[in-house]
Formats: sequence, C-alpha cells, structure tokens
Amino acid sequence: MSDQDPLTAAVYGSVGALPADEWDALAGDDNPFVSHAFLSALEDSGSVGPGTGWAPAPIAIADGAGRLAAALPSYLKSHSQGEYVFDHSWADAWHRAGGRYYPKLQIAAPFTPATGPRLLLGDAGLAEPLLRAAQGLCAEHGFSSAHATFIEPAQLPFFEDAGWLIRNDIQFHWENRDYADFDAFLAALSSRKRKAVRKERAEAQAGLEIRHLTGDEIEPEHWDAFWVFYQDTGARKWGSPYLTREAFTLLGERMGDRVLLILAYDEGRPIAGALNLIGKSALYGRYWGCTVHKPFLHFELCYYQAIDAAIRLGLRRVEAGAQGGHKLARGYEPVRTWSAHWIADAGFREAVADFLARERRGVAEEQMFLGERTPFRKD
Repeated sequence: MSDQDPLTAAVYGSVGALPADEWDALAGDDNPFVSHAFLSALEDSGSVGPGTGWAPAPIAIADGAGRLAAALPSYLKSHSQGEYVFDHSWADAWHRAGGRYYPKLQIAAPFTPATGPRLLLGDAGLAEPLLRAAQGLCAEHGFSSAHATFIEPAQLPFFEDAGWLIRNDIQFHWENRDYADFDAFLAALSSRKRKAVRKERAEAQAGLEIRHLTGDEIEPEHWDAFWVFYQDTGARKWGSPYLTREAFTLLGERMGDRVLLILAYDEGRPIAGALNLIGKSALYGRYWGCTVHKPFLHFELCYYQAIDAAIRLGLRRVEAGAQGGHKLARGYEPVRTWSAHWIADAGFREAVADFLARERRGVAEEQMFLGERTPFRKD
C-alpha cells in the first residue's frame, strides 16, 4: 500500500457489520478463532454483547476504495472474565488508588486461550496506525488500558515498537514430530510413561464407543448432548457458561467443517464429549464435559483422542487450552504464550512494568523446571 492511499479508521458495533470476505482475507485461514464465522456466531448467539460484559468494538482501517485493510477483533470489557490472562490484581490496585479500571479494551478471541493473530493486516505497515487507533479510543473515552491476549509470537514486535508492555505465561501443547500413529508417539516416551498412558486409555475406553464427528455428521441431537456436558463444566468452573446453546448451532452451521466433536457413548447413550476446532496447522481443544464420571475419560477425550485426530489430519500440534500441569505426563510440553498491555496512566504503567519483570523471571524458571520433566525418553 502506498503512502498516497487515503486510510480511515473506525470503530464498529460488531464484526458481523463488516464484510465477511474482506475480514477473512485479513485473518487468513490458519486460526479459526479470528474468522468472521466464529466471531459473528458469538455475537448472533448472544454469547457476547448486551449483558455479557463483552461489547464488540472491532477497529478497522479501510483503504480509499472502502475495503478493509486492517482490523482488530476488540471488545469493551466491564470485567476480566473469560480472558485467561489474569489482571484482577491490577484492577483491584487501580480501584484502591481511586481509579476506574473498567471498561477496558480487550483485543482477543473471546473465551479462547489459543494463540493467534491479533492484528489482522493486509500490510505490515498498518500495524502502527491500527494500534494507535486502539490507544486513541482508550484516551478519548478515558479507558484505563488495552490488552491483547494470546498473540502469535511473530506479531510481538509490533506491540513492543508501540510501547506496549509484554507479558508471558505457559501452556502445554502437543507437538507432532511426524508420528505415523499414536503408537509411534508412545514409542518416544519412557517405558514407564508409555505403560501408564496405555493403562489410562484402556480403562477410559472400556465399555464405551467413541465417535469423531465433523461437518454434516453433527446433528442437533449431538449439540443437545454436548450442551448438557458444557453446562455442567461451565457451572463448576465459571459459575455460569460463557456460550449460549445457540452458539453451538451457529458454529455447526457456519464452520462445521472446522469443528471436531468427540463423543463417548455408553450403550448408545452419550455420556461425555470434547469440542475441538480445526486450524490449518493445529487442533484446538476448547470445551469438555460429562454426565458420568469415569476414570481417565477426561484425558482420553481431550488429550489422547486429540492426538489421534491431529496425526490423522496431518496437523503440527494440539493446543488443549489453558493451564493444566497434568498434561505434562501425557506428552504435552510447556510453551510460552504472550500478551501485550497498554496502560494509560504513567505511574500505574510503571508499577505494572515492575510486576511483569518479576513475573517473567518466575515464568522462565517454571518453564525450565517443567521442560526437564517431560515424559519423553532422555536418550
């Protein structure tokens, strides 16, 4: 794009208000969570929007012809739920100092701790004006801060150059080292861990039928069953589920070919399920739940079946969600995740920067500790 092209930046009320083909041309086809289909499904289902604390506010830059040239999937947040990068202590500190932390600007795929692009760019040169537009929105309305979470590492320099504070944490991902099948993966583990995984899988699968469903194979009855599982897990983890029942129907309708639903049946009755989305290079585990508690069934559906699927689909990795040190023993390795934070107040920014410097040292030590304890053979 030349310097002579006129550019205009604007804030919109929804991703759905923007052309799907232009949005997706910027988002690419690697990460399903920044696709127009996914983000608009959350809007149209009421999972984000009025009453949720997630007010869609995508920022877009258009070229002289009015076509999208860059965009941010962003939201005005009145709380810090559903983000998986915790800033509650920052909010408490700012409130105690007499400040108003909320609303804040959140650049993210809602409820999704999966790494991906946060700056949707037709031209890398638009990163700086796009972030400047986000900062300007905060300054104009007196927002305390802006936060971009689970940023793909290649985009970190854009945020650093704009003066945003960088934060990192740890997730556990499974890496496909060109395994032919699950047994080839097991062969890479130590003998003791290999036996433990086989024992867990046998106990979890005993008496059950496990089905992988995608696209048109997923019927309303399957979503009804999964909705029951999801509600149970959501109520226990978050107090109330983030997604509405309609969200699952819309995901199936709009991007069913990128959905992998794994269900466990006991005598023809579904008793547990795991929902995954399929990217170009990764399988993303998102939600799981059950109505019958069976030893190791969570590990089977969420971790081992995901590995089976990733190998079959030729994907490079499995991202099985946030946290979970128990994933380590099952072949999921510690990797860094990244976020970036713009703080309006200079004094508060300095305090957060000091906190992040100390936190980074702890995260680095933890990753080194965990990396030495993977279940792989040490020869």
